[in-house]
Amino acid sequence: MRRAGLAHLLSVSGLHITAAVGATMLVVLRLLALWPWLALRVRLPLVAAMAGAAAAIGYTWLTGNQIPTIRSCVAALMVLAAMAMGRQAITLRLVAGGALVVLIGWPDALVGPSFQLSFAAIVSIVAFHEHPRIASLFAAKEDTRVRRVARELLSLLVTGLLVEAALMPIAIYHFHRAGIYGAFANIVAIPLTTFVIMPLEAFALLMDAAGLGAPFWWMTGKAMALLLWIARSVAALPGSAMALATVPASAFALCVGGGLWLALWQSSVRWLGGVPLVAGCLWMAFTPAPDILITGDGRHLAVRTRDGLAVLRDRSGDYVRNMLRETGGGQDDPMLVSDRPDARCTRDACAIALVRGGRHWRLLATRSAYPLPWEMLRQACAHADIVVSDRRLPARCRPRWLRLDLGLLRRTGGVSIALASQRVVTVRTPEDAHPWVTPPHATPTEAIRYRDVSANPWTRRTHAASFARNPGLLGRGF
Repeated sequence: MRRAGLAHLLSVSGLHITAAVGATMLVVLRLLALWPWLALRVRLPLVAAMAGAAAAIGYTWLTGNQIPTIRSCVAALMVLAAMAMGRQAITLRLVAGGALVVLIGWPDALVGPSFQLSFAAIVSIVAFHEHPRIASLFAAKEDTRVRRVARELLSLLVTGLLVEAALMPIAIYHFHRAGIYGAFANIVAIPLTTFVIMPLEAFALLMDAAGLGAPFWWMTGKAMALLLWIARSVAALPGSAMALATVPASAFALCVGGGLWLALWQSSVRWLGGVPLVAGCLWMAFTPAPDILITGDGRHLAVRTRDGLAVLRDRSGDYVRNMLRETGGGQDDPMLVSDRPDARCTRDACAIALVRGGRHWRLLATRSAYPLPWEMLRQACAHADIVVSDRRLPARCRPRWLRLDLGLLRRTGGVSIALASQRVVTVRTPEDAHPWVTPPHATPTEAIRYRDVSANPWTRRTHAASFARNPGLLGRGF
């Protein structure tokens, strides 16, 4: 579903709230219209809107008050209020009001993917359809049925493509992958879900009260099987998903800033937002993937090879393998380091040979809890450029460039290494001075700043020289 761009159907959000509100209003309006005395004395659309608002609140409460559902509920309530007052309902002010309500209650949601994906989608849709030319193109006209259907399909397709483009930087930043054919899949999947699957489920639940729900559940199953067939077919297409490794936060900020500039400005100055947007996307696309990924406990390690990622431990769990694969920008299941011809492995350790940046690198990693013979370990460390272990290594284990053992990894968290640029990036940095985190610390003579060691050529050479002059530097005092 995610590769096909249909994962939004799995979360209770705008589509489900809209369907619930619309169905409630339709039923209430039709039933009350059967009473002539009430229909002549009461504004039935207003009563139906109040019933729809109650349905939206109840549905949100019933489904667990998640951020996308709350955002959709607030938006639905504001739309209903605007309709009751005779005002234009779908505007960017509506979106801003919904965002304000969510952030007042949950300010931490701002940095989460759920909030960002939800509001990026609705902002792009509203800003796009508020443009005078777009509004004129897709406005209702006195056309033939064929023209009307073609116009609605074109609107759905263009809007889907726009939403896919707006969500792609966010999906890549948080999940390291994004779908490409989602707009085409949603042309069929959204109407199928809204007008077939959800009504059939409602009828099946209703008829279950009389023991007659089986035929409707059978039809629901067939409709859901069709939806899954669409997802599998689209996901199997070549290039259905684009995977990238971890991208810089600055590139993501450029994309978000440029997108907001395009959406919020109304004059021709809005097109200036395309500059940071394109720059951020190019920065993301050309960010090199790390050569080595190490988890914070030192137990698991992934190495980038010509054939894809290779993991250290033969019994790595699915969660660890998926996490390393996504962080490293891979799409296929990682292979094993022990199966590589350029690796020599025993039950307790692996030595891996890599060529990056015109230089030969030797990586040594332990992969068991058994102690290694002291003299053998010392000699192996001396012949390695990088040593990684999930245990504390003795001080005489001195690799030529970098040593990452349990003592250091507990303070730095997970580590990624780009060998060509000799760039080391850690999850925790010296700036992480939070009460619940023990930040890494350095003595004045051994201070190392990880985050931007590749920002300047001279900085990169300085750090490389520092590692070369002080073997095992990180293991001694970082």
